[in-house]
Amino acid sequence: EVQLQASGGGLVQAGGSLRLSCAASGFTFTDYAIGWFRQAPGKVREGVTSIDVIDGTTYYRNSVKGRFTISSDNAKNTVYLQMNSLNADDTAVYYCGALRRRYLSTLPINRVDGWGKGTQVTVSS
Repeated sequence: EVQLQASGGGLVQAGGSLRLSCAASGFTFTDYAIGWFRQAPGKVREGVTSIDVIDGTTYYRNSVKGRFTISSDNAKNTVYLQMNSLNADDTAVYYCGALRRRYLSTLPINRVDGWGKGTQVTVSS
């Protein structure tokens, strides 16, 4: 069973930084790509970034390019999301999800094979 746990959220001022962690268990970590998603109040959940944990290939949505960095530590079955230059539009609950590699650059919500409990990120302006 795919189990994921996101952590590291919090309240930060605009321009600040946060680092999120996604701890994975219950499945073979290297069988999947791991994606970060977010859902703001009143909006649909959207894909933010993803990583192929075997070869390190990454994908970022345009609005976070140059500000967010995804990385993985395969020895710890953990994926990280370093978020810099945060702004109010980044306020959301952030989730991580496991997907098959072919979905790395499309991040379809309905193809996630397991959601973790999200972590709230609030950016104050």
